[in-house]
Amino acid sequence: QRRPVVLKGVELGACTRRWSAEYLQRAEGAKAVKIHVSAGPRMDFLSKNFVYRTLPFDIFVQRAAEAKHTEYFLSEDEKYYLRSLGEDPRQDIADIRKQFPVLAEDIQIPEYFEKEQFFSSVFRISSAGLQLWTHYDVMDNFLIQVTGKKRVVLYSPQDAPYLYLSGSKSEVLDVDNPDFEKYPLFLKAKRYECYLETGDVLFIPALWFHNVISEEFGVGVNVFWKHLPSKCYDKNDTYGNKDPTAASRAMQILDRALKTLEELPEEYRDFYARRMVLRIQEKAYRTDCK
Repeated sequence: QRRPVVLKGVELGACTRRWSAEYLQRAEGAKAVKIHVSAGPRMDFLSKNFVYRTLPFDIFVQRAAEAKHTEYFLSEDEKYYLRSLGEDPRQDIADIRKQFPVLAEDIQIPEYFEKEQFFSSVFRISSAGLQLWTHYDVMDNFLIQVTGKKRVVLYSPQDAPYLYLSGSKSEVLDVDNPDFEKYPLFLKAKRYECYLETGDVLFIPALWFHNVISEEFGVGVNVFWKHLPSKCYDKNDTYGNKDPTAASRAMQILDRALKTLEELPEEYRDFYARRMVLRIQEKAYRTDCK
C-alpha cells in the first residue's frame, strides 16, 4: 500500500541481545569514525548547527552513551550522531558488512526484497535526546531499532507543499511546537507518529518524510533498497539521497521555464505561472490521493 508500518517480532539475530555500549566497544575497537557533534539536541542540516569530528569508535560509543562529558568538543552535554559511511564516501556505499564486519555477524536483515535490489545498510548510533531534521529518502528502507527507543514522526509525500522544503529537507525543525507565524501551511500537514523499541522494524516507503528523536542512547541500522528499476537512480549517488534522474531533469527544465517567464511583465508572469501550475496538476498529480 506504500504506507509506513511497524513490524514487530521479526527475527533480527543476536544483535538485540548483544549490542550494549560495552559490547560495541569491544567488538569494533578503536577504528576511526566520522561523527556529527552538536551543542544542542536538535540537529539542522540546513543551517549546519553541528560540526564533523573524528573519534576512535570505542571512545565515540562511550561519549554517546553518557549524558555529561568530561571530555568534549563543544559543551559538556553535547550530542553525538554516527551515520556510517563507505571507506571512500565519494565512491563506496555504506555497508555494515564491510565497515563493521564483527557487528554484521550479529544482525539478520529482514528478507522483504530481492538481493539484487539491495543498495546500502547504514549503521547509526545516537545520543539520548538527539533529534534529526525532517527529510525524505528516494528509496524504500527499513529502520531497524536494535537497541534503545526512538520516536518517529512521518508525513505523506502529498503533504510536501506544507513542509517548507529546501531540497529533500524541511525547514520546520521543531515539529512539536512549530512557529505557525513563520510556517502557517504546516498546520495542514497530517502527522503520523510511532514509537520504536528494541527489535522493532519501521518500513519507510520512498518519499515519506520522517523526523526522528532518540529517546534513549540507541543503535539502529537502516537498510535501503531500490524499489524502482536501477536505471532510474543516479549512478554516482553513494548516499542514496539524490532524486531519480528523471525527476532531476524535470526540475532543471522547470527552473529554465521559470527563468524564461522573467522576461515577461509581472502581470503576465503571474498569469502564465498559474497556467503552468494547472497543467502540472492536470498531467502529473495522482487522482487517488486524499
